[in-house]
Amino acid sequence: MRMHNADETCGIAQAAMVLGDWWNVLVLREVARGHVRFDALAAEIGLSRKVLTERLGRLVAQGVLHRSLYQRRPVRYEYLLTDSGTALLPLLVAMQDWGDRWVLGDGSLTATAAEDGAEHARVHALAGTRLPDGLELPGTQGADLPLVAPDAAATVLFTYPGTGIEWGEPPIPGTAGCTLENRLFRDAWPDFQRAGVEVRGISTQLAHEQAEFARVEDVPYPLLSDAGHRLAAALRLPMFRGTGRLRHKRLVLVVDAERTVRHTLFPIDDIPHAVTESLRLAADCTRRA
Repeated sequence: MRMHNADETCGIAQAAMVLGDWWNVLVLREVARGHVRFDALAAEIGLSRKVLTERLGRLVAQGVLHRSLYQRRPVRYEYLLTDSGTALLPLLVAMQDWGDRWVLGDGSLTATAAEDGAEHARVHALAGTRLPDGLELPGTQGADLPLVAPDAAATVLFTYPGTGIEWGEPPIPGTAGCTLENRLFRDAWPDFQRAGVEVRGISTQLAHEQAEFARVEDVPYPLLSDAGHRLAAALRLPMFRGTGRLRHKRLVLVVDAERTVRHTLFPIDDIPHAVTESLRLAADCTRRA
């Protein structure tokens, strides 16, 4: 592709050269979702083997993906994000947020969702799917933690916009109650423990911000930071932009010991009910385990 000389110092133009066309964007979307093998990528995107081979080759050459051998006879590779590729995840999530709001939605800025909308359909389609292998996020203790507790029969993952935030006036619909939500999970923590259920709270706040909130509020379960948008990109979770930051909309996933999503709660309008219902659903998972 011929570029105008002025494009040589333009970061937008250079990024567009790497992304190329919409097939490259969809390949990166699927790799972020955990579909890292050739046949899985072809099935998810619907590309011919020839075109997919070409696109993967370009992305490897650009340093966005790297190939990792997982089978020698015949030779088979997994395609994994490099540091450069991982740095593109916020861009993918921002594209999704823009599409949800301006193409699939009516342009309204909200932290909730309509029950007949695309975001609702995506979240509820997660039931029955497995979380990607090896997905860990920074925790309040400074170390990366797995999304699913290794020794728990079930784990409740709840996402929220953020705590201790000045939203301004008028408030964005659906943003109030993050501190209340954490307090309700905190107060119900003994019940979750008795049921053999772990809890993880997730927002795009930085780990040190979450750690300070956990200290002040005496939060007993881990808070995980998705500031790099790895979870949002992996599950195509609904987001919105508030106070200059992409934030999770409030939802709950109940995940079993095999990292399979068993139940989804979204949208959440009644926070106390969501906490109680997540305990009931997760406890039922442990009884069936």
